[in-house]
Amino acid sequence: MEQDLNRIKLVLVEKKKTGKWLAQELGVSECTVSRWASNKAQPNLSSLNAIAKLLGVEMKDLLRS
Repeated sequence: MEQDLNRIKLVLVEKKKTGKWLAQELGVSECTVSRWASNKAQPNLSSLNAIAKLLGVEMKDLLRS
C-alpha cells in the first residue's frame, strides 16, 4: 500500500494555482510537478522550500503528518 507523502496537489487547489504555473515558476517540467503532485516522486528539500515560498505556506503544510 502506497502512502501519500506530500500535499502539493491539495495546496495547489487551495491556492487556486496549477501545476503548469508551479513548473514555470520553478523552472522544471510539468511532468516533474505532476509526479510530485501524484506522489509518484518527491521533491528534494530545496524544491520543497521553493514550493512553500511560492505558495505562501510553511514547508510542513506541504507534508503529511
